[in-house]
Amino acid sequence: MAELLTIGAFARRAELTPKALRLYDELGLLRPAQVDPASGYRYYEPAQLEQARLVSRLRLLGMPLARITAVCVLPPAAAAAAVTAYWAQVEHDTESRRRLALFLADHLNGKDPANMTTASFTLRSAAASDTGLVRETNQDTAYAGPGLLAVADGFGPDGARASVLAVDALKALTDRPAADVRTALAESVAAANLRMAELGASGSTLTALLWTGSELTLVHVGDSRAYLLRAGELFRITTDHSLVRTLIDEGRLTEDEAAAHPQRALLTRALDGREGSDADLSLRESRAGDRYLLCSDGLSAVLPDPDIRAALVAADDPDVAVRDLVTLARRAGGPDNVACAVADVE
Repeated sequence: MAELLTIGAFARRAELTPKALRLYDELGLLRPAQVDPASGYRYYEPAQLEQARLVSRLRLLGMPLARITAVCVLPPAAAAAAVTAYWAQVEHDTESRRRLALFLADHLNGKDPANMTTASFTLRSAAASDTGLVRETNQDTAYAGPGLLAVADGFGPDGARASVLAVDALKALTDRPAADVRTALAESVAAANLRMAELGASGSTLTALLWTGSELTLVHVGDSRAYLLRAGELFRITTDHSLVRTLIDEGRLTEDEAAAHPQRALLTRALDGREGSDADLSLRESRAGDRYLLCSDGLSAVLPDPDIRAALVAADDPDVAVRDLVTLARRAGGPDNVACAVADVE
């Protein structure tokens, strides 16, 4: 057996710091080969350097620790595919931020970004909501209309009313010019949140896409989700505002552990009448051929992403897509209400 390396020597050769190695040990990502029982000092085998360097380089990419943990246990081909998919998502998000930066720069310079749109698209969309097989009432709302796609998942005694209120708050915004959309969205969501206070212990998630010309604005609060199917690849374009998502991002839970966590439904942010319920707003660019899916956790919690992708790829149009997705959720047990909305960009 090769001579063990001290944590300091191993850190230098692995391009990591001793502090990082101690964290990775606590997370189970990179365990030392031996720990001195008296001093607690860590020792590593030289053979562990390859995995350590992989972790280091994935961290340089900005990959979250929980995702690195999943990549490191995959076979080489699957790990390569996972890294490629991650970087595709990074590039997509970076492009969205670039567009937003240009939008803001033009706005601050007194230009009208709406005049810079060179193409506009038409949309085909559909929405469906289903009680599921366990719940007695349906508190989810799904909407597909001209220029607007929205899903809301109500909770509490008056959750059904809360979800309708959340979606209705956005319906009057579809005719706004692009330069006004973000401000109007923020104001409408804030007003809806204030109205939630009238419902007592009830509230709602809200995930919506509002189109203006060739661009769209995404509004998101809670754990309903938005997905983009582009060139056959599925990307999740929202981050859940939930306790388990926070723990995953901190590297304290894996995706599989989160799915079975007893507090997986606990939200860290939602429209519930309280302060600090601001929605995330982001500007995105549409492309012909894009297919968007918005859904409540009644779908995303029972169908893994590969199954969602397969259903979206197979469906000929949004009507077929939403019907198929609801059917799949029911076949998976339908433990919760299901809401989904799909739009094709043409």
